[in-house]
Amino acid sequence: MRSFLACTCLLFCLIATAQQKEKLFNGKDLTGWTIHGTEKWYASDGELICESGPDKQYGYLSTNKDYKNFILTLAFKQEANGNSGVFFRSRIPEGVKISGWQAEVAPAGLHTGGIYESYGRGWLVQPKPEDEQYLKQGEWNTYKIKVDGDEVTTWLNGHQMCYIKDAKIGEGDGFIALQIHEGGGIKVRWRNIEIEELK
Repeated sequence: MRSFLACTCLLFCLIATAQQKEKLFNGKDLTGWTIHGTEKWYASDGELICESGPDKQYGYLSTNKDYKNFILTLAFKQEANGNSGVFFRSRIPEGVKISGWQAEVAPAGLHTGGIYESYGRGWLVQPKPEDEQYLKQGEWNTYKIKVDGDEVTTWLNGHQMCYIKDAKIGEGDGFIALQIHEGGGIKVRWRNIEIEELK
């Protein structure tokens, strides 16, 4: 009887945990998101795809909702040079000039998993050189980003890449956004974008 109750309790806990997760991408269209700039964002075969457009400028796809404290999980696959990123607690007052912080997505050796402050202090923390190996260029990668108060932690394919505790980040607020870097020739595929908000 005790085993049955313990199993039942565990099952309810697992269900409760699962219910806290929210899908940010429905697999069909860009409902819940806003495009900034002239670069290409579209849904195809359950994937969210970003590509450089003819202007070869920065482009962003932001959530319509703001998120303060959360665990974000997603998968990405880089084609072309794959220079992108996941912004958090960010704002775009106009055009494509973004304020906030980026969990980097970049080609091999260029610090995927690091934290960068746009139009501010620049790189705040980068992965150790030996951790750069965990990026699977041209394959699907799993990315996990935890933002809680003034702490940010990133994981790539199950390996912790970076951790930072920063007062300025703690004061920030805003949306989540995916990026296309300027320069052209960029294509990144995204899927399984889910968020769990933290209290």
